[in-house]
Amino acid sequence: MSMFRREGDRYVATFAVDEVRVLRKVASEVVGLLTDGFDHGDPVVGRLFPEVYPDDAAGSAEFRRYTEGDLKTGKIDQAGAILAGLPDGEAGGEVRLDAEAAEAWLRALNDARLAMGVRLEIKDGTDLGEELDDAVAEDPTSSRVFQLSVYAYLGYLQESLLNALID
Repeated sequence: MSMFRREGDRYVATFAVDEVRVLRKVASEVVGLLTDGFDHGDPVVGRLFPEVYPDDAAGSAEFRRYTEGDLKTGKIDQAGAILAGLPDGEAGGEVRLDAEAAEAWLRALNDARLAMGVRLEIKDGTDLGEELDDAVAEDPTSSRVFQLSVYAYLGYLQESLLNALID
């Protein structure tokens, strides 16, 4: 698995072809969710754009009217930073990020994990290892096993990049 490291003013990781595919798919799905699939009734959208005033629907709607477009554009751009930073084509390879791109990757990885967490019904107290073990015991070839593995991988990658940034 890839691990980010600092090289001068860059943050560098080498990705296998499967990692590139997963990251490309995840980032593309976030973009799709925020464009064509944008629906305020979707719990994922609710998690990515939480109500600012939970007890004041009118106040939240007013706040959303002034801020949502820019927030959505920012999230799309951040997912785009992942897509732009990945090796071209169907190959693995090295990713080299400057500080701005690294921070965009962190935010995009966080958005992807939040979205997946909602879909997978991951809660604050969920033991991910136990959840994955249970899913494997039930059906090791299930899509849930794959999705939980991707969720864990994104967390690992996010932590790796964060550690490289603070070193």
